Amino acid sequence: MTNTIKPPIWFWVASIIALLWNGMGVYAYLQQAYNTESFRAQYTAEELKTVLNTPSWVMGAFAVAVFFGFLASILLLLRKRFAYVIALISLIAVIAQMSYLFFGSTPSNIILPLFVLVFSVFLLWFSKTAMAKGWIS
Repeated sequence: MTNTIKPPIWFWVASIIALLWNGMGVYAYLQQAYNTESFRAQYTAEELKTVLNTPSWVMGAFAVAVFFGFLASILLLLRKRFAYVIALISLIAVIAQMSYLFFGSTPSNIILPLFVLVFSVFLLWFSKTAMAKGWIS
Protein backbone atom coordinates (compact mmCIF):
# COMPACT_ATOMS: atom_id res chain seq x y z
CA MET A 1 0.00 0.00 0.00
CA THR A 2 1.38 3.41 -0.95
CA ASN A 3 0.84 6.74 0.72
CA THR A 4 -1.36 8.93 -1.42
CA ILE A 5 -2.14 11.66 1.08
CA LYS A 6 0.68 14.05 1.84
CA PRO A 7 0.84 14.84 5.55
CA PRO A 8 0.77 18.49 6.61
CA ILE A 9 3.94 20.17 7.85
CA TRP A 10 2.76 19.93 11.47
CA PHE A 11 2.82 16.13 11.11
CA TRP A 12 6.56 16.30 10.46
CA VAL A 13 7.12 18.85 13.23
CA ALA A 14 5.19 16.74 15.75
CA SER A 15 6.99 13.56 14.64
CA ILE A 16 10.41 15.19 15.03
CA ILE A 17 9.44 16.55 18.47
CA ALA A 18 8.28 13.03 19.43
CA LEU A 19 11.60 11.59 18.23
CA LEU A 20 13.58 14.15 20.23
CA TRP A 21 11.43 13.66 23.36
CA ASN A 22 11.74 9.88 23.20
CA GLY A 23 15.45 10.19 22.42
CA MET A 24 15.85 12.11 25.68
CA GLY A 25 13.95 9.28 27.38
CA VAL A 26 16.36 6.70 25.95
CA TYR A 27 19.27 8.82 27.16
CA ALA A 28 17.73 9.12 30.65
CA TYR A 29 17.18 5.36 30.78
CA LEU A 30 20.76 4.60 29.74
CA GLN A 31 22.09 7.07 32.31
CA GLN A 32 20.11 5.35 35.06
CA ALA A 33 20.72 1.80 33.86
CA TYR A 34 24.48 2.34 33.69
CA ASN A 35 24.50 4.44 36.89
CA THR A 36 26.68 7.11 35.31
CA GLU A 37 28.44 9.89 37.15
CA SER A 38 26.10 12.51 35.64
CA PHE A 39 23.10 10.46 36.75
CA ARG A 40 24.36 10.16 40.32
CA ALA A 41 25.15 13.88 40.44
CA GLN A 42 21.44 14.70 40.04
CA TYR A 43 20.53 13.31 43.46
CA THR A 44 21.35 13.66 47.11
CA ALA A 45 22.78 10.54 48.77
CA GLU A 46 19.38 9.65 50.24
CA GLU A 47 17.53 10.20 46.94
CA LEU A 48 20.15 8.18 45.06
CA LYS A 49 19.72 5.26 47.45
CA THR A 50 15.97 5.27 46.77
CA VAL A 51 16.42 5.56 43.00
CA LEU A 52 19.02 2.79 42.87
CA ASN A 53 16.59 0.48 44.72
CA THR A 54 14.01 0.79 41.95
CA PRO A 55 12.58 -2.69 41.28
CA SER A 56 13.83 -4.40 38.13
CA TRP A 57 10.29 -4.68 36.70
CA VAL A 58 10.02 -0.87 36.86
CA MET A 59 13.35 -0.49 35.07
CA GLY A 60 12.13 -3.01 32.49
CA ALA A 61 8.94 -0.99 31.97
CA PHE A 62 11.08 2.15 31.70
CA ALA A 63 13.19 0.51 28.98
CA VAL A 64 10.17 -0.70 27.00
CA ALA A 65 8.47 2.69 27.35
CA VAL A 66 11.37 4.74 26.02
CA PHE A 67 12.72 2.38 23.36
CA PHE A 68 9.27 1.64 21.95
CA GLY A 69 8.36 5.33 22.07
CA PHE A 70 11.56 6.11 20.15
CA LEU A 71 10.78 3.37 17.63
CA ALA A 72 7.19 4.61 17.22
CA SER A 73 8.56 8.07 16.45
CA ILE A 74 10.90 6.68 13.81
CA LEU A 75 8.03 4.70 12.29
CA LEU A 76 5.93 7.87 12.13
CA LEU A 77 8.72 9.63 10.26
CA LEU A 78 8.88 6.64 7.91
CA ARG A 79 5.07 6.87 7.58
CA LYS A 80 4.47 3.31 8.78
CA ARG A 81 1.17 2.43 10.43
CA PHE A 82 2.88 -0.03 12.77
CA ALA A 83 3.80 3.11 14.73
CA TYR A 84 0.37 2.86 16.39
CA VAL A 85 0.97 -0.64 17.79
CA ILE A 86 4.44 0.31 19.00
CA ALA A 87 3.09 3.51 20.60
CA LEU A 88 0.41 1.43 22.35
CA ILE A 89 3.05 -0.90 23.81
CA SER A 90 5.05 2.14 24.93
CA LEU A 91 1.97 3.63 26.64
CA ILE A 92 1.24 0.38 28.47
CA ALA A 93 4.85 0.34 29.71
CA VAL A 94 4.57 4.00 30.78
CA ILE A 95 1.43 3.20 32.76
CA ALA A 96 3.19 0.26 34.46
CA GLN A 97 6.20 2.41 35.29
CA MET A 98 4.10 5.33 36.51
CA SER A 99 1.95 3.05 38.66
CA TYR A 100 5.06 2.34 40.71
CA LEU A 101 6.11 5.98 40.80
CA PHE A 102 2.66 7.14 41.92
CA PHE A 103 1.73 4.28 44.27
CA GLY A 104 4.93 2.45 45.19
CA SER A 105 7.19 5.36 45.99
CA THR A 106 7.06 9.01 46.85
CA PRO A 107 8.05 11.05 43.82
CA SER A 108 9.79 14.29 44.69
CA ASN A 109 8.37 15.95 41.60
CA ILE A 110 5.09 14.84 40.06
CA ILE A 111 5.23 17.19 37.04
CA LEU A 112 7.67 15.21 34.87
CA PRO A 113 5.96 11.83 35.37
CA LEU A 114 2.60 13.39 34.50
CA PHE A 115 4.10 15.02 31.42
CA VAL A 116 5.58 11.66 30.34
CA LEU A 117 2.15 10.06 30.64
CA VAL A 118 0.44 12.87 28.72
CA PHE A 119 3.06 12.77 25.97
CA SER A 120 2.72 9.01 25.65
CA VAL A 121 -1.07 9.32 25.29
CA PHE A 122 -0.48 12.05 22.70
CA LEU A 123 1.87 9.80 20.71
CA LEU A 124 -0.76 7.07 20.60
CA TRP A 125 -3.50 9.51 19.59
CA PHE A 126 -1.24 11.14 17.00
CA SER A 127 -0.34 7.83 15.36
CA LYS A 128 -4.01 6.78 15.28
CA THR A 129 -4.99 10.13 13.75
CA ALA A 130 -2.22 9.83 11.16
CA MET A 131 -3.53 6.38 10.18
CA ALA A 132 -7.12 7.60 9.95
CA LYS A 133 -6.11 10.52 7.72
CA GLY A 134 -4.03 8.27 5.48
CA TRP A 135 -0.74 9.99 6.27
CA ILE A 136 0.83 6.67 7.27
CA SER A 137 0.22 3.23 5.83
